[in-house]
Amino acid sequence: MIEVVGVRFKKVGKIYYFDPKNLKVDRGTQVIVETIRGTEIGETVLANRLVAENERFMPLSPVIRIATNEDLLVAESNVQKEKAAAVVWEEKIKKHGLIMSLIDVEYTFDNNKIIFYYVADGRVDFRELVKDLAAVFKTRIDLRQIGVRDETKALGGIGICGKKVCCANFLSEFVTVTVKMAKDQSLSTNPQKISGACGKLICCLNFEQSTYEEAYRYLPKVGYIVDTPNGQGTVVEVNVLKNTIRVRLEKEHENTSMKIFDAADIKILRSVVVESDEVADIKDLE
Repeated sequence: MIEVVGVRFKKVGKIYYFDPKNLKVDRGTQVIVETIRGTEIGETVLANRLVAENERFMPLSPVIRIATNEDLLVAESNVQKEKAAAVVWEEKIKKHGLIMSLIDVEYTFDNNKIIFYYVADGRVDFRELVKDLAAVFKTRIDLRQIGVRDETKALGGIGICGKKVCCANFLSEFVTVTVKMAKDQSLSTNPQKISGACGKLICCLNFEQSTYEEAYRYLPKVGYIVDTPNGQGTVVEVNVLKNTIRVRLEKEHENTSMKIFDAADIKILRSVVVESDEVADIKDLE
């Protein structure tokens, strides 16, 4: 077991782990830490705790000190410098005729580097731009092209649910999202209906996916042949949250061919493999 603290450098950014070096650091405390980019200031979101040694964040960089009033003034000064740097950026890209949209500017705490985050269609030859920026700021310049998901996370926005997009609200890291998740959850697979403000599949498809995967270990899927208290039929709908199955009965029962049953009352007889919404094969379950 090793002692760590979790530090975040952006409001909804990724959490990085550091060695507190015998310092007692409370949640919400600003700290000065050593990173691969140099000295940085960040907010502690996870106080001192013992965790199992993990290769993902080893070796640990140290917490240099708890931020002083002078450190906080430097951080505030850097924020003002970032605003000024954004103005210079706009002037320089117009000068060079480049089509690049600035998303964020970040000064490292020690002012050894300025990082410009931008979006653009395809690759951009920005060598002359970097020279101009370095001549103005007299420090190292780093230009980083980011994708549409990172752009939305930085700028924020309103999702199709009417609330603030998750990535800008609480998601510290992006996860893989697939159309299969929408199918598993009986949602529309129309890209326009399951795409977020960034144009990619909505991240919330992943939130309940593990619940559906666990449920489908014992629930029949759409198209399965099942035995019910009213006879055999074909599954046409599965409601994982209610744990119910809608079945099309082979013989009409009480003037209806559709009936909803509790999952506990259903016995799977055969499964079907469905391709392009057509039954492709039927196989007996062992």
